[in-house]
Amino acid sequence: MKKSGGLVTGALALFIAVPGWAADVPPPWAYGFHMPPPATPAPAAAPAPAQAPDPALYGLPGAKEKFTRAQIANRFGPADWFPGDHPTMPDVVARGRQPDVFACALCHYPNGRGRPENAPIVGLPEAYFIEQLERFRNDERKSADPRKANTGVMATIAKGMTEEEMKVTAAYYGSMKFTRWVKVVETDSVPQTTTSVGLFLPVAGADKEPLGQRILEVPADVEAVEKLRNPRVGFVAYVPRGSVRKGKALVLTGGGKSPLPCGACHGPDLKGMLNIPAIAGRSPSYLVRQMVDMKTGHRVGQGTELMKPVLANLNDDDMLAIAAYTASLKP
Repeated sequence: MKKSGGLVTGALALFIAVPGWAADVPPPWAYGFHMPPPATPAPAAAPAPAQAPDPALYGLPGAKEKFTRAQIANRFGPADWFPGDHPTMPDVVARGRQPDVFACALCHYPNGRGRPENAPIVGLPEAYFIEQLERFRNDERKSADPRKANTGVMATIAKGMTEEEMKVTAAYYGSMKFTRWVKVVETDSVPQTTTSVGLFLPVAGADKEPLGQRILEVPADVEAVEKLRNPRVGFVAYVPRGSVRKGKALVLTGGGKSPLPCGACHGPDLKGMLNIPAIAGRSPSYLVRQMVDMKTGHRVGQGTELMKPVLANLNDDDMLAIAAYTASLKP
């Protein structure tokens, strides 16, 4: 197998037990990591040396403007490549508010489709959207994997938002429809990857490795997503062979493990119902994270209490299969 800096080899990708790692941990792949956390937290790494600003201007096909990398990643006014793709953004979405309320458009994009390391927030019921911001504000949404730092970032943002900012953000993203964003591919082998702040990135020129029992969600175009944050480029979710079929049985009938089929609450087409969010066609990595966080008590709330008996008897492989199936559906 070829060696590439920062890669995890096929054997490690299968999560073979290694001394020093905690045994009872959430699936690391759902949280943007190759391996489980060590039983004893490692010392904090030294900060990377500051890099000189890149003065180059970058463009995208169909975009009228060009931006520097600093403009693309600006926490308080990220580049809006395609203003015609979405309604006029409220200030809190487009620019946020210093010092702690980052622009929503930075991580979730102006169109709300988001990325696997965060969440697709477009098309969510407004009341549900506001409720989740309040849960973050009250420290009632945490991560089962303590290494996932952006959960804490969201809590800080929510605590800094006003009630009016929450309302206009929910109304803005709720006004748009979620369209297909993830392509599900059943396979045995996948590209080797490195990670960047919770996002898996295929490494050019590296050999493939076994997928194992995980979902690997990667950009359809690495440079377009990671370097340029192109809001028109979606993701590919590699899932184990047979997982979509297994997931379908669990979703439609409970598979003898859950007291209710998913459609009882999320709607017969899994596109949401009343104040309950849609799960069809959305990021499988995100969905598994939420199921694990709810099951382990790291995410609480009225909806979570309703989910607990549904999740109680599901193991990681069951949740993987459910997410593989729901991600394969048309939103």
